[in-house]
Amino acid sequence: MTGPVEFLTGTALGTRVVVRTRIAGGYTDALGYLRSCDTTHCTVETKRGTLTLALAEVVAAKEVPPPPPPRPRRHVGE
Repeated sequence: MTGPVEFLTGTALGTRVVVRTRIAGGYTDALGYLRSCDTTHCTVETKRGTLTLALAEVVAAKEVPPPPPPRPRRHVGE
């Protein structure tokens, strides 16, 4: 079994991932597409923007399936 840093450095760019990192007071997750990764940082493009994460702070990472398709809009009066 590989660790989260090995997973990120070995994963193809464009893969949808979730990455958990340590922050002051706990942990946070970044869900999105892996855009770059080197020996010290990885970049994940999320819905809210692009995040650069220090690999030294990564505690978990894995591939996730594509998002579900958008739900159809409901029309008023139906």
